[in-house]
Amino acid sequence: MGNIELKNLYKSMGIPEKVYDYCDNIWDSLKPRFDKIQEVSDFNQAKVLKAMQDNKVSEACLLGTTGYGYNDIGRDKLEAVYASIFHTEDALVRPQITCGTHALALALMSNLRPGDELLSPVGKPYDTLEEVIGIRPSKGSLAEYGITYKQVDLLPDGEFDFDGIRAAINDKTKLVTIQRSKGYQTRPTLSVERIGEVIKFIKDIKPDVICMVDNCYGEFVQTIEPTDVGADMVVGSLIKNPGGGLAPIGGYIAGKKECVENAAYRLTSPGLGKEVGASLGILPQFYQGLFLAPNVTANALMGAIFAANIYEKLGFSVLPNAVEERYDIIQAITFNDPLLLTSFCEGIQAAAPVDSYVTPEPWDMPGYDSQVIMAAGAFVSGSSIELSADGPLREPYSVFFQGGLTWQHVKYGIMKTLAVMFEKGLIEL
Repeated sequence: MGNIELKNLYKSMGIPEKVYDYCDNIWDSLKPRFDKIQEVSDFNQAKVLKAMQDNKVSEACLLGTTGYGYNDIGRDKLEAVYASIFHTEDALVRPQITCGTHALALALMSNLRPGDELLSPVGKPYDTLEEVIGIRPSKGSLAEYGITYKQVDLLPDGEFDFDGIRAAINDKTKLVTIQRSKGYQTRPTLSVERIGEVIKFIKDIKPDVICMVDNCYGEFVQTIEPTDVGADMVVGSLIKNPGGGLAPIGGYIAGKKECVENAAYRLTSPGLGKEVGASLGILPQFYQGLFLAPNVTANALMGAIFAANIYEKLGFSVLPNAVEERYDIIQAITFNDPLLLTSFCEGIQAAAPVDSYVTPEPWDMPGYDSQVIMAAGAFVSGSSIELSADGPLREPYSVFFQGGLTWQHVKYGIMKTLAVMFEKGLIEL
């Protein structure tokens, strides 16, 4: 199909010719960069395939169990596959882990005890963790169990405050949590190499401290993961990168055997641990989603780069910028205007395969201290590896765009955001 036919089809789908032409020039210039992303995807696809083959995944692994879930071959094998991919001693991969925040809370609460201290050397954690830690009071927080918290902010240039980290580590410091992605902040996302640098620094001071990495949005972006550079645990959500858009729920914790066992006993019950937890027919989506994850992540990365180049050219502040290396799939765009923020989300919603006809509205979302607008017409509710965008309704009114199961869809989604703004007279092309 030539460009004329495609342009006409897009026009019938709400993309003005001027928007199409503006975007067409940009995506042509990005093809060499996309080739490099594909090289990383090729490596990670081989890594996932090898892990499945080495662990002898069979048809029986896809059947699942009910009830207690004793001797669930597929569940146990999937956890072995995750451990192979992340080069760890063990892994916990369960549909009973409801989301990324739950996975992080589980890892923290199972490996910390009253009197211990939690340290974040990368500044304030993601909003939903504030209540888990007790920064904002909440029932069942770590603070209620006598677990204290310290935080060392990054320096203004985004570098680690090594002097501050050294001063913060003390006899009570039991676990260090390192958030790889930026969350709703404007700091840079951390590369695996930088994560390894701060882990080494911390371990040189206190070798027995547990270093945990919130790996959400970062899996398969590079050819190595935080556990390859010294992390004791990595934690993430299956409705983000590793679920490949197919996993309908779930989370994972991969790391040292003791850390994972602690999490399993907290998830189920002391004395039961990993032995129980039926997979309930969900394993085909978990396995196939993981198999597709490297390619899906690559598509989302290409979309993020495409968005950065488009909006930076229009004069908006973008993070990462148009040419920076990528270490997660999230693209932040700062609008300094609530109308531009909500219009962007309207465009993403209008580009969705599901609920494209609805208009997203800000709402008081659980776990956040301000209203949040979210756009995600997804096959899996709330899946942020699918084309999605969200942002808190507070200054500087930044949107956080991520996901896209296919490059073709994410490309259309970005064009649709421009079309909404263009037709409202909010931007000029």
